[in-house]
Amino acid sequence: MPDATDIDADADTDTDTDTDTDTDVGAGGLTVGQVSARVGVTVRALHHWDEIGLARPSLRTTGGYRLYTAADLERLHRIVVYREVGLGLDKIRAVLDDSAADVAGALRAQRTQVAERISRLQQLNTGLDRMIDAHERGLLLTVEQQSAIFGPRWNPEWPSEARQRYGDTTQWRQYAERSASRTPEEWQEVADTVAGFDRALADAMDVGVTPGSPEANRLVERHREVFASYFPLTRQMQVCLGRMYEADPAFAAHYDGIRPGLSTWLRRIIDACARAHGVDPDTATWQ
Repeated sequence: MPDATDIDADADTDTDTDTDTDTDVGAGGLTVGQVSARVGVTVRALHHWDEIGLARPSLRTTGGYRLYTAADLERLHRIVVYREVGLGLDKIRAVLDDSAADVAGALRAQRTQVAERISRLQQLNTGLDRMIDAHERGLLLTVEQQSAIFGPRWNPEWPSEARQRYGDTTQWRQYAERSASRTPEEWQEVADTVAGFDRALADAMDVGVTPGSPEANRLVERHREVFASYFPLTRQMQVCLGRMYEADPAFAAHYDGIRPGLSTWLRRIIDACARAHGVDPDTATWQ
């Protein structure tokens, strides 16, 4: 990669701005402005290369202006070529001035670095594609994968509906970011964890666990932990979810399909736990 001394500024601070592009370099040489136009680098870069001794013009006018000979121009062309392939100025100086320098070896090393960078950029491009897809689709799974992971009652239209409903929210963005990096195997782990929690809810309701009890509150805390697979969940947001579990036909059908009345019982234990933490379920909002 280019080193810290390889600077190119767009500002042309030299008073010599002649842009003559004749193909022959006369005996008097070319001015900085002419060389800048011919070689395709800025005047400032030429000044810098002169200052560090990388490419010094061989001649000067009586007024002190730089003049480049044909040999100087040839060196500049080589510098530009080596810089274009990514060599830093120190490495370029060694290649040009050290007769023992291994030019092919330096170029091979640079090629290796370029290949590594290309690989990283390709990975970045793939990651960006997945992130874009996740923000637009939610789940980066085929319909067949969704059915296999989430079960036959899963509706593959739900992610699209959720995107339309919540796509402008912070929580959707958090969910998309998790989804973009999640493999089908990791989604299977999430689905298994959720299913295990649903069974624990049903078992607790079966044995008569009451809202507000330590056992119920532990389940509520576990619900927040499980739900964090999608996005972080505050207590107020959890209360809002509890209401939706009971009121939304799809969610109510899911929970009541596990145990009749489970959606209402889940909402009640969430509300009771919220009160114990100073949150009024009647006034809780999505925040």
